[in-house]
Amino acid sequence: MRQIVQSRKLQHVRYDVRGPILVEAQRLEAEGHKILKLNIGNPAPFGFEAPEAIVADMVHSLPDSQGYSDSRGIYSARTAVAQYYQSRGLIDTNVDDVYIGNGVSELISMVLQAFIDDGNEVLVPAPDYPLWTGAVSLSGGTPVHYRCDEENGWDPDLADIEAKITPNTQALVVINPNNPTGAVYSEATVKGLVDIARRHQLVIFSDEIYEKILFDDATHLHTAAYAGDDVLCLTFSGLSKAYRVCGYRAGWVMISGPKHLAEDFLEGLTLLANMRMCPNVPAQHAIQTALGGYQSINEYIHPGGRFYEQSKAAWRQLNEIPGVSCVEPRGALYCFPKLDPDVYHIKDDEQFVIDLLRAKKILVTHGTGFNWFEPDHFRLVTLPDLEVLTEAIGRIGDFLTTLR
Repeated sequence: MRQIVQSRKLQHVRYDVRGPILVEAQRLEAEGHKILKLNIGNPAPFGFEAPEAIVADMVHSLPDSQGYSDSRGIYSARTAVAQYYQSRGLIDTNVDDVYIGNGVSELISMVLQAFIDDGNEVLVPAPDYPLWTGAVSLSGGTPVHYRCDEENGWDPDLADIEAKITPNTQALVVINPNNPTGAVYSEATVKGLVDIARRHQLVIFSDEIYEKILFDDATHLHTAAYAGDDVLCLTFSGLSKAYRVCGYRAGWVMISGPKHLAEDFLEGLTLLANMRMCPNVPAQHAIQTALGGYQSINEYIHPGGRFYEQSKAAWRQLNEIPGVSCVEPRGALYCFPKLDPDVYHIKDDEQFVIDLLRAKKILVTHGTGFNWFEPDHFRLVTLPDLEVLTEAIGRIGDFLTTLR
């Protein structure tokens, strides 16, 4: 009998956040070990609950959520998103510029399927959220990774971006605030990215899912606000992180810029939206409540709040480990520490995190899983409370003593 194999389209697709390392963690759990999972930014397992008003609104709307909605999303949700961007200075945003999706992840895949032809190149940051790289490849395109500069707070290297543009380059991905580094880009950086896109006639895909999770004086700037009316910009965001409702799968993409030049592309995007019937209807009813109500995220991101204190503690404690350095995160839910290659001679960082998992029952993600160029980083989720987080970093430090 013939073997049934995976599609060749998956040949260059990876998603190591949930890859072989998670499989090994599941094997250890089946043997009775307790694994502390610091590989995924999922607030729920660490005691972060959805705001009561959001849950109540979803429950209230369930009787009216049994049928399909408009394939782009219910009108009230799209209106709430449009008004949110209007309040942020993007006054020309209207309801028809918004598509609701089952999380940003679905929308990334839909947009790239509608946009990319075989052989197109898309500039993606390194390190990146690996769904971007995988979705570009799955859509038939080629991800080209531009370097973010660790010595400059993980800002994108604008010269590196320029050097990697070819006649096949079609789009530029921006992840701000950044996953996995926690960087939040300055106005000069955002303007620089938009200027590159403008001069080379690139579409911008701006992933802003962590836009409300900011620390100290960090300020998030919407890329679309600088793209104006001559650069097509697709802005992705949603409720998963700031409202602690990852499982609700409520995200959106907002299109701005010269939409009259993108009518054919937007027709294709609408076709794909129609093919998936509609987004999850109950969760759409949470969007208006979330964006228009009390912003509970503020309790977590200021001094004394859990997101803030845990991020700062993790950053300090990681830097106390000999041979480990970590740029201070200015937002998001992660640290991306570096292992000094002169101290730790790691050739395979995936094997490193598997060895850590087996020895200390701590699950993190290796840096090359985020398409970083060298095997000298790993990503740590900063969601556990301070006591658990301190113990986890202590275990990591103990393990690293065996490698020095």
